[in-house]
Amino acid sequence: MLIRRAERFKASDVTDETLYLNRRAFIAGGAAVALGASDVADAAAPPAGAPLKAERNEALSVKDAATKLESATTYNNFYEFGVNKDDPAREAHRLKTRPWTVKVEGLVHKPKTYDIDDLVRAFTLEERVYALRCVEAWSMVIPWIGVPLSALLKQVEPTSQAKFVEFTTLLDPAQFPGQKPGFFGGGLDWPYVEGLRLDEALHPLTLLTVGMYGQVLPNQNGAPIRVVVPWKYGFKSAKSIVRIRLVSEQPKTAWEKAASQEYGFYSNVNPNVSHPRWSQATERRIGEFRRRPTLMFNGYADQVGSLYTGMDLKKYY
Repeated sequence: MLIRRAERFKASDVTDETLYLNRRAFIAGGAAVALGASDVADAAAPPAGAPLKAERNEALSVKDAATKLESATTYNNFYEFGVNKDDPAREAHRLKTRPWTVKVEGLVHKPKTYDIDDLVRAFTLEERVYALRCVEAWSMVIPWIGVPLSALLKQVEPTSQAKFVEFTTLLDPAQFPGQKPGFFGGGLDWPYVEGLRLDEALHPLTLLTVGMYGQVLPNQNGAPIRVVVPWKYGFKSAKSIVRIRLVSEQPKTAWEKAASQEYGFYSNVNPNVSHPRWSQATERRIGEFRRRPTLMFNGYADQVGSLYTGMDLKKYY
């Protein structure tokens, strides 16, 4: 089993995000204010490129240099905006991220609906540089900003019956043209739903994310709030979340409904389990010429391997 050892989790080599600010983000961010200082009452979203400060968590950040911001914001899978990689960047202006609330409910003692700005102010933000591996066999390295999902879940106090966490993306075809009937040929059953086992959701690496590259999360990357689970393929990290629900049964996810033989519930990065249509043994790091070996659990085996002790990882893919 391929395991990347601890030396990978050093962030000194990450390129400063200011080197990668594209012209559009720079212009928009010039008059921006930090998300935490926004006035909830006016329901105004921070402009694109608005700075968002957070302390770097060195212990949970990888050593690899960050992917250029321009690439990370123009090469995306976000089928709500369209099926092409450049569709999200082109169509993302449609999404209005204020007002925005996230409902946390289900098998919890204290269900709560969070206003996005109140949620951000309620926690101490931190930056973590994570490897991102897409199921399509390409990868990036991204400095995310957020809070551990466990901090939010502990506030609502899951009951003893809670075994899984279900995430639901906004359903609004006016803002998400990809959700219009017939647009995606019936490939996905909207809204987009993803899920984790409760112990996966509570793991320290699972990040509820509101920013990247030192700025507010761009619309095309899942604004205003998404989850990032770095040891799983990228589609497990639900974007533009409006509901988090704790449940007793394994939720049926969007990609499981569409093609369960190709996209299992766990979808942990595993070089030894090929996708039905391609190998997962290597990956193309965006910005690099040569392919590189795929690491077990995306290089996080030391941190998360114990979650799957005794499981057949080929069966529970």
